[in-house]
Amino acid sequence: MMKTFYVTTPIYYANTVPHLGHLYSTIVADCMRRYKRQRGYETYFLTGTDEHGINIERAAERKGVTPREHVDFVSGEMKRMFSDFALDTEHGGFDIFMRTTEPFHYEGVSELWRRCARSQTPKGREAIYKGHYEGWFCAACAAYKTEDEYIRPEAEGDAPRCLVHETPLDRISEESYFFRLSDYDGALLALYETRPDFVRPEARLNEVKSFVRGGLQDLSISRLKTSVSWGIPVPDDPAHTMFVWFDALSNYITAIGFGNEERERVVGFEKFWPAVHIIGKDILRQHAIYWPAFLMAAGLEVPHHIIAHGMWLDPVGRKMSKTIGNTVELELLHKHFQTDAVRYFCLREMAFGQDSKVGYEAVIERSNSDLASGLGNLSSRTLTMIQRYCEGVVPAQNISDEKFLTAKRAGIEIDPLALVSTLEHARDQFTALMDDLAFSRALEAAWSIVARVDKMISDAKPWELAKNDEQRENLNAILYRAVESLRWLCVLLFPVMPESTREILRQLGLADDPAQIDPAKLTWGELKEGTRIGEIKPLFPRLDKKKIMADIEKEKGESEIAGTHVTEADAVQGSAITSETQPAPPQAGATEADAAAALKKEDEGAQFIDIGDFAKVDLRVGEILTAERVPKSDKLLRFTIDLGEAEPRQILAGIAEHYEPEKLIGRKVVVVANLKPRKLRGLESQGMVCAASVGDEGRPVLATFTEDVPNGARLK
Repeated sequence: MMKTFYVTTPIYYANTVPHLGHLYSTIVADCMRRYKRQRGYETYFLTGTDEHGINIERAAERKGVTPREHVDFVSGEMKRMFSDFALDTEHGGFDIFMRTTEPFHYEGVSELWRRCARSQTPKGREAIYKGHYEGWFCAACAAYKTEDEYIRPEAEGDAPRCLVHETPLDRISEESYFFRLSDYDGALLALYETRPDFVRPEARLNEVKSFVRGGLQDLSISRLKTSVSWGIPVPDDPAHTMFVWFDALSNYITAIGFGNEERERVVGFEKFWPAVHIIGKDILRQHAIYWPAFLMAAGLEVPHHIIAHGMWLDPVGRKMSKTIGNTVELELLHKHFQTDAVRYFCLREMAFGQDSKVGYEAVIERSNSDLASGLGNLSSRTLTMIQRYCEGVVPAQNISDEKFLTAKRAGIEIDPLALVSTLEHARDQFTALMDDLAFSRALEAAWSIVARVDKMISDAKPWELAKNDEQRENLNAILYRAVESLRWLCVLLFPVMPESTREILRQLGLADDPAQIDPAKLTWGELKEGTRIGEIKPLFPRLDKKKIMADIEKEKGESEIAGTHVTEADAVQGSAITSETQPAPPQAGATEADAAAALKKEDEGAQFIDIGDFAKVDLRVGEILTAERVPKSDKLLRFTIDLGEAEPRQILAGIAEHYEPEKLIGRKVVVVANLKPRKLRGLESQGMVCAASVGDEGRPVLATFTEDVPNGARLK
């Protein structure tokens, strides 16, 4: 029987248009699904929209439309976004766009309620009971708030405000059905202990454990229909509608057939459940506490994993907000960047589970360095040389012992065993890291192949070998090794960049579908000699950073003046970006110029940082001990710098075009000492040397000192 894999995104709350958070969660789930399919699993992939609740009612009322019209519009925008980024069914993406307004969902969630209502808790009491609720409710969060979850009012008579959204809370006092969550603390803690990978990463599991150990309160799971009419009626008591989270969470099982025979035949609850849930960390509690407790009460198996990723922050580390104007707009991403470049950036840039910074410039830089100069350049140069030197046919890989020894003496590394060993190690690393959801590190492993093959080509200089008939075997061997390595890369990278890898394979002259090739079973030499390559096309044209940024700034400015930068500030459940409150609307009689000026002032004010933010940067005095140029780089210098530590640090700086290295030895410089190390040209840089950027051309001028200061002194 074939193994199955069921992955879900959150179903996104249909109160606002899609943003980067929605896109990221869905890219992650799509990548996992494609990878599992390669490994031989039968897969099912769900995404969609959560469409009930008072938040939807209020959003619709503000727009002067019905709740149904509102959710139809938002779900349509979500589907359009998924299509733009090739995440829809047509492009091999999700299997179902789930909507909680579907009739089969009403059936399924009603069945879940009835099962919970008939059940006994671990302490022998009914799991659902009717009582009276009085407390503070945040419509944006769709959650009731305890005293430590809201901001106390400053003036008597004012309502407290939500800590997340800073919006006033609603005072609710009415009859309600309750789920006896307090009786499930022991069962939940036992689940976390026996299955330590139930919640990932570990830091999120520890958060959940701590919350449960602090004591659970029973959960209000209904509202009177007179208070919230836009919801699913409680079975056998239509005076009540279901709490939005009870309704929303159940979509993961109703979509595949729980409580509905038609969906069971089409998909199969028994076949695919339990699932892997990809969520943003902002909705961890609902998924890791409420959801397994509901399932336990209904006698159903809990999910395989709850996997919570981090949030996208702007380049200076702030939460993204329409109010501040620091969001990355999906329309601009779609217009200016290839879909696969966006997918690659998201998966490469964010260490999964942690917060990460994003900006248009970062996407451009990653695209140019890793894709245009990396994978794209390797593909183009390899295929062009095969076209030019081998008449467009994949050459033979074998080489005589005599030619091999001659090449080795000449410093040309064409030992197939060494290269295959490198590839196999990278392959094994890649699959292990993908299995562990370490997407960024998996891509690092894949790019080690790019670097290895690039070095082989640069060292061997096929363009020189082609001038000498006696070097034909060596030339063929080099080009075969390069093109076979490309085939491996296409299989490994397919889940991340499905369109580009298929295009490379077409240019290789192969009809292979990488979706059907298990990366763990890649074998060297399966690319047949004599294969005729296809038409060579550029994959990742180099992006003009200055032009793209100018275009983006112009387009952003136009949308701001038109007023489109302000949208509803309701919370978006399951996102990797949280919304904040809106700015006040323009006063009557305000001109467009007034509005634009107000927005500019607001954005300028948002650039300030707190002293605590500055304190996070560890600036130290360092003395340059050695300085030299990095081989084969026009821009990089390699320093060893004394920061007053036990060992000097190696730091790379892109200033070789402006400074002679020997003249820098002995100079005192300012170093960012707590910057995360990164590799450049195979060398690790363990910090950053600070410099001013002068003139239109941005000439670097090193920051230094007029007085003598000790090595390692901290700048404050």
